[in-house]
Amino acid sequence: MFTESDLKQLAEQGTTIDMVNEQIENFRKGFPYMQITEPATIGNGIIKLDCDDLDDLIDLYKEFDGDRVKFVPASGAATRMFKHLFEFQQDFSTKGEDCLKDKSFGSASNFFNSIKKLPFYAKLYDELWSTGYKMDELIERKYYPPIIEALLAKDGLNYGNLPKGLIPFHRYEDAVRTALEEQLVEGAQHCKDSEKNIFIYLTVSGEHRVAFEKLIDRVKEAFEERYEVKLNIHLSEQKPSTDTIAVEMDNNPFRNLDGSLLFRPGGHGALIENLNEIDAELIFIKNIDNVVPDRLKPHTVRYKKALAGLLLSYTGIIFDYIDKVYKSTDCDLELLLEILDFTKSELCVLPPNGLNLKDYKGLREYLLDVLNRPIRVCGMVKNQGEPGGGPFWAINSDGTTSLQIVESSQINLNDSEIKKVFNESTHFNPVDLVCYVKDYNGDKFDLLKFRDPQTGFISIKSKDGRDLKAQELPGLWNGAMSNWNTIFVEVPLLTFNPVKSVNDLLREEHQTE
Repeated sequence: MFTESDLKQLAEQGTTIDMVNEQIENFRKGFPYMQITEPATIGNGIIKLDCDDLDDLIDLYKEFDGDRVKFVPASGAATRMFKHLFEFQQDFSTKGEDCLKDKSFGSASNFFNSIKKLPFYAKLYDELWSTGYKMDELIERKYYPPIIEALLAKDGLNYGNLPKGLIPFHRYEDAVRTALEEQLVEGAQHCKDSEKNIFIYLTVSGEHRVAFEKLIDRVKEAFEERYEVKLNIHLSEQKPSTDTIAVEMDNNPFRNLDGSLLFRPGGHGALIENLNEIDAELIFIKNIDNVVPDRLKPHTVRYKKALAGLLLSYTGIIFDYIDKVYKSTDCDLELLLEILDFTKSELCVLPPNGLNLKDYKGLREYLLDVLNRPIRVCGMVKNQGEPGGGPFWAINSDGTTSLQIVESSQINLNDSEIKKVFNESTHFNPVDLVCYVKDYNGDKFDLLKFRDPQTGFISIKSKDGRDLKAQELPGLWNGAMSNWNTIFVEVPLLTFNPVKSVNDLLREEHQTE
């Protein structure tokens, strides 16, 4: 199946024949659906904190003197942010001004009518002016193509080709901040250690690495002075070895026109490799586009600290139990049953059917296996109809039932019972995580050992006019963390303000005044 040239290509990419064959086998047999049993809800898998809880947990986090890092996946392109503008541009080229009458013009119309509220308005105005156009005249005439060209094209501002992290999100009296800058400001308020260091780990694409470095160099000194911190920013690229092979519809390797094998990015699940490089106790994870202006940051920062405090609280209990088990010379059944109750009621890990409570050695080994895992506290917001994953109870491959973040693509929505359970979900995953990734001895977990490889995803794509199958690795907060201990906590909707469309920047939450 593979030629000498293929083997050379695999070696250069850091991929082995065994890895490729495993991926091809996944295409052939498919991935099993996840078996969800019920949605996680308040009091049944999701914790709701009151004001006193928040204050106590924040105090607990303040006492923490260990290493902490803010991990931000920042390689995502902004192309989808401007999807409706690209579509309008295409329609205008074929229909002319008649497309202004289409109902689909609504989103683009809102953009043009409110354009002065956007944080990059001044830059866009100047860019148009440099090409001989006046913004006000174009808006008045409803002649919009030059505006879109100036905003998105490579010889303009090029926003259609930049990553989201480099797009201006908020306009203040003295400056305009990109999404990346807002992440730095937020990090300065919740991720500062006792020596005023802030460690931020960004995943970026190789194509845009230099642009990120230039932005960081430009703002770093001013931010450090303003917030009295020292910024330590590490840029990491997704590893080529995490790309997955594409196949033809008959599951044979897809080849490019030059005969080489086609590999595609393995999705955000590939970033577990980058996350695994971080040697810190506490890691905050948040998407690049989920930021708010300064006037709303205190609320977000308060909950970030509380989630971290809750994580430290659970970590302390877990380490104490592990210590007791190892120090116990004889099997203390009373202790083991106490721990079993903790794993069920607090860690929400239900044992497999048939767990023998009289087999003290087997019970001890089971409990140590459950306790000795990475742990994550995940903020959950009330479901407002957003697309994406949510918190559920799910049956795992080892027979246990635990809390998982589940995407619709992972389940069989043709099964009426499964669909009913999915539709009853009350909460949504905003990607607001705090993770503890060291064991009770202080050694870093190998996070790659806690994935469920059977939670990948297959999709149909095309290249060079030919259909192909593509494979995504288990998602970063889905299957890549499947065997972590998981705590779900309700957080206010105000802490979740992602920018999926450029029009989201027009929402009240993204205005600075």
